[in-house]
Amino acid sequence: MTAIVTWNAQSGRGVDGRLDLDRCAAVIEALGEADVICLQEVIRFMPDLDDGAGEDQVAALAARLPGFEPLFGAAFERAGQVPGRRAQYGNLVLARAPILFVNRHPLPQPAEPEVKHMPRQATEVVIDAPGGPLRVMTTHLEYHSARQRLAQIRRLRTLHQEAAANERTRGALPATGPYAPLPRPSDCIVCGDFNALPGDPVHARMLAPFDDGTPEFVDAWRVANGDAPHPPTCGVHDRRQWPEGPHCRDYFFATPALARRIETVTVDPKTDASDHQPLRLVLADPAA
Repeated sequence: MTAIVTWNAQSGRGVDGRLDLDRCAAVIEALGEADVICLQEVIRFMPDLDDGAGEDQVAALAARLPGFEPLFGAAFERAGQVPGRRAQYGNLVLARAPILFVNRHPLPQPAEPEVKHMPRQATEVVIDAPGGPLRVMTTHLEYHSARQRLAQIRRLRTLHQEAAANERTRGALPATGPYAPLPRPSDCIVCGDFNALPGDPVHARMLAPFDDGTPEFVDAWRVANGDAPHPPTCGVHDRRQWPEGPHCRDYFFATPALARRIETVTVDPKTDASDHQPLRLVLADPAA
């Protein structure tokens, strides 16, 4: 099997206001075995967000979760307050299996007057999984702007179409060097914090079919759990930031060939180590 975890860990800050990466690592380990861990809102050298520590959370989480290779995608990188370091904020992938390919994609940020917003990003990895290379992409879409979320979903879909088209049209390429073919299969798992409710325009657009043969995405929760409502992944314990109460905005999406291998998709409703709840997806190994 191959297990993937996604969690907006809020830079390690729990509902109690305390920042504790040890607690976050313990929550992840308690979920069960994982081959890929995708975390959103990870920071590096940002003392204004971690009680003055200015810690490298990528290195800190990698140390607390031994056996995983960390891959960070910064949504932004700017001059910071830690001498000799730039402040970074983005998405972290920790992979136990060998990482075969990495890509970091900035997402669109169309101007929208009077609305605060920030750069967003998607981190894409291909790991050496049972049955062959497995492509996983994780992201965190803009919260304050529906227009930007839709633009960002369009970009994610375009990246997916690009991977599928390159797989279909791969010609004679050298075996080595920069022009050697990359292990970037058209089948993919996309996960993260989409800041969208089930069935809203962002969620619906992610599931829309393609007109060029690109494998479409399905909602992995629906595959594993049928018509059961999406469980809340946000606002479960934190009613200060989320006065609307519990709701879902974090997802796994899968292409059909991978969807057929989904065994379980679960949400941990108990932890209050973040304002979001962690999700775990398990894929069966492909049939021999």
